[in-house]
Amino acid sequence: MTTAEQAPERRRTRINSKIEQLPPDVRLQVDDMITDASNTYTDISDWLKAQGHDISRGAVGRYAIRVNEAARRVAESLEKTKLILDRIERNPDLDPAKAAQAIMIDGLMQRMSTADDEFYEMPLDQAGRLLASFRRVNVAEKKLTFDMRSKIDLAFEQLEVELKSLIFNDPVLSEQLREILTKAKEKMVADE
Repeated sequence: MTTAEQAPERRRTRINSKIEQLPPDVRLQVDDMITDASNTYTDISDWLKAQGHDISRGAVGRYAIRVNEAARRVAESLEKTKLILDRIERNPDLDPAKAAQAIMIDGLMQRMSTADDEFYEMPLDQAGRLLASFRRVNVAEKKLTFDMRSKIDLAFEQLEVELKSLIFNDPVLSEQLREILTKAKEKMVADE
């Protein structure tokens, strides 16, 4: 019997509290009351009871924790995105695809850092596939970089041959051209 057969698959269920089941206008007022630090959970619970909704102080507190945590995550994501966009704006040579990839990796790392139980419950074959996919991306990126450098080298060698054939009679120009091409190639490789 495999690990996957031994333990039933754990399903994530969406939390659906009593507050989330309230009419939208009442729930918006609860959200507003939660953001106002002068209201206690007891105050909010008493107000809800006066509106005809029997919701305990504890339920209000649990809901407030979820709302505040979600708001914190959104604020952090917005701040990180703003920083990355500012950096792209200041440095037009920065690759937006790499910036987007960095955002995704950061989000995945945050998710993984809080998913201990899920990793322990993950079947080994699934963990292996996940690891292999990360490895494939790494190998593909290295191959792409190698291919690009090879193409740059080949293009510059061909360009050098063609230009030298045009100016081979002038050794001074030939040497200056070789120096210019070498510097240009080094700059292109460094800018990757």
